[in-house]
Amino acid sequence: MNDRIADPWGPRTPYGPSAPGADDAVWPERVDTLLEEGVAEDDVEAWTRAASILHSNGDAMDIAARGGRIVGVRGRADDRVNRGRLGPKDLYGWQANRSADRLTAPLIRKGGELVETDWDTAMERIVAHSKELLSQPGGWGRFGFYTSGQLFSEEYYTLGVIGKAGIGTPHMDGNTRLCTATAAATLKASFGTDGQPGSYTDVDHCDAIALWGHNVAETQTVLWARMLDRRRGPNPPRMLVVDPRRTPAAKEADLHLAVRNGTNQALMNALLHLVIADGRYDERYVREHTIGFERLRTTVADHPPERAAEICGVPESQIREAAELLGTSRRLLSTVLQGFYQSNQATAAGCQVNNLHLIRGMIGRPGAGVLQMNGQPTAQNTRETGADGDLPGLRNWENPDHIRELAELWNVDPMTIPHWAAPTHAMQIFRYAEQGSVKLLWISATNPAVSLPDLPRIRRILAKAGLMVVVQDLYLTETARFADVVLPAATWGEKLGTFTNADRTLHLCDKAVEPPGQARSDLDIFLDYARRMDLRNASGGPLITWHDPESAFEAWKECSRGRPCDQTGITYARLRSEGGIQWPCTDPSEPGAERLYSDGRFNTDPEYCETYGHDLTTGAVDSAEDYRAKEPHGRAFLHAEPYRPGPELTGPQYPLLLTTGRTVYHFHTRTKTGRTPQLREAAPDAWLEISAEDAEELGVIEGDPVWVESERGSVLVRARVSGIRKGVVFMPFHYGYWDHGTAGPDGGRPRAANELTVTSWDPVSKQPHFKVAAVRVTKATQTHGGDIFESDFGTARGGSPVLAGPAAGGTTDVEED
Repeated sequence: MNDRIADPWGPRTPYGPSAPGADDAVWPERVDTLLEEGVAEDDVEAWTRAASILHSNGDAMDIAARGGRIVGVRGRADDRVNRGRLGPKDLYGWQANRSADRLTAPLIRKGGELVETDWDTAMERIVAHSKELLSQPGGWGRFGFYTSGQLFSEEYYTLGVIGKAGIGTPHMDGNTRLCTATAAATLKASFGTDGQPGSYTDVDHCDAIALWGHNVAETQTVLWARMLDRRRGPNPPRMLVVDPRRTPAAKEADLHLAVRNGTNQALMNALLHLVIADGRYDERYVREHTIGFERLRTTVADHPPERAAEICGVPESQIREAAELLGTSRRLLSTVLQGFYQSNQATAAGCQVNNLHLIRGMIGRPGAGVLQMNGQPTAQNTRETGADGDLPGLRNWENPDHIRELAELWNVDPMTIPHWAAPTHAMQIFRYAEQGSVKLLWISATNPAVSLPDLPRIRRILAKAGLMVVVQDLYLTETARFADVVLPAATWGEKLGTFTNADRTLHLCDKAVEPPGQARSDLDIFLDYARRMDLRNASGGPLITWHDPESAFEAWKECSRGRPCDQTGITYARLRSEGGIQWPCTDPSEPGAERLYSDGRFNTDPEYCETYGHDLTTGAVDSAEDYRAKEPHGRAFLHAEPYRPGPELTGPQYPLLLTTGRTVYHFHTRTKTGRTPQLREAAPDAWLEISAEDAEELGVIEGDPVWVESERGSVLVRARVSGIRKGVVFMPFHYGYWDHGTAGPDGGRPRAANELTVTSWDPVSKQPHFKVAAVRVTKATQTHGGDIFESDFGTARGGSPVLAGPAAGGTTDVEED
């Protein structure tokens, strides 16, 4: 195998249709394997089915075990998703399971310190506090649950039932709020319910690919390999990339629009303006299958390409060229991710991508589809099962019939299920904790002390007196150091369960090895909590009636019955024998739906839809009466909004716009990849990308240490002079305060991008604006000798750094140049 650090995508296997428009392209197999040094395939004692857990692609793989330890992985050639390929995080990430700093016993806080204890003591501390809160009037409102995009369906569903039917709290969300909330919001707004219309196999058949704020080369490496292989084969698709950075995808593209971050809506309006003005839309499809075309036409008429060119900072000629590419393609595949989702007017811009496909009738057929992508491996499951604030089964919290369905399924009073207002999103949950109304915050498999915006504020909240923080994770993360109780969890390869990737493909992950020490699966932890809380249904029996992963999956399947994500035709046995299966799948003899909406009928009927809609500018919820008055009759909605400037603009004090994102070698806050030697060494530290023009003005050269400051905080990193557009800088958001596996947390320097980001969010999806923070950059110079990156910034509760620097007003070992 070639060096997959130097070449993350591996060797090419070109393919394509035999002629333009033909549907005979088949992606060739290529099996990637990596075993521990000194271990040969013949030495492996067992191969266990699994799929990737460090991105959303859902790459199918087998885990190699020997002597009770994971010793490697190999791709599965027969799986529809990856045809045997694995990305760098797939190949190397399993080593994190064996990290020496795995949590192996529960911890509780005594005298200000976290000390080891037994499970009974840890759980009873949580249960005693829970029962005390529930004994008070409105006690259900004192609970906040903040989960992940990395657990299994069975675990999310159990957590959702505990929170919604047992405790009755609306304060439940996932870190998917940071990642895929806008994907869900746009799918609901346009098509009636969540669920990707397209399929990865659309890459095989398309004649054009548009990547809207999606750095697929680094976030989903195997999907990018599929795109590259098509581009190297016969009849290759053209490619458009919209991104302020010159990413690997942008370098590959036929056309790269390096827009100013925060201006996506202006660009989309101009592109639709040109497509409609040139008559490049399907009039019959629009008439028969959509609602809202005239309002869309009127809105985009006020956004000609010359106006967008000025707002977005790209040549008008490029906008016209992009519209030509989009308007003349016969099979267009669009993928969308954080460049749109974490930016200004996120839901409105994402809906414009849907609009483009709807007005061209390019949905539900091979090569013509939309993938409103996910960033996390099980983000779709969080949304399906209701652990992110939605109702399970993609039900509508405003529809009383949907509430009754759940109440009957769970055998509880309908009034127990919170539906009197919209579910509480993550940023509001933390606000309630800040205000003191949430008094128990249970955080599972996520690290908000690094991943949430405006980290100085988040640390203050986590350290707040009177708030019990429960953290359920693998390691003593930055967040776990604030906890009152830490629960050691099992992870991928150490437990059994299912999850859904970004194109609705369900995989089973089998258990390959035992978890270390006393670590337990998240499902076992939730089941234990429900038992100790003695949560009961209306008949007096246990609320939770399942006891292991497979019985939990069967319960979840029943909840999905008749809904868009119906999985009643899928079983563990099928997943073990067939590999990945796409939902909906209602018949055990059927393969599942490769694409949605092939018949032009959408999930917008009032009794079936997941939402009655929102005002895309204010986020105000539309009424059921207004929605029914639209008489959708299975037609999709075309939404239209004018461009409006972002929440934070540059000025003399903060003249640059910061955008954050990912690198190919790390995942989220590096809790796993930072403990993987090859991945850690490939990208050991945070950095700032800056344009050559801005660097020259600031007197900064490659490798210089720089302070990056916003109104909220400051970080100290090295500069990389790159092809990013002038006026924009970039930082990866993965890095906390220390290098996992090498140095301790105390005294770490500030290098987390979210020290700088703003506490604001999209009005509909409630996804934070990580892409539009105003900052300034200052070259840092050493004044007292030693390494500028070894400054000690002190510690707070739990060993978390107290950050000092120019913006924070503290003393430092550097001075402005």
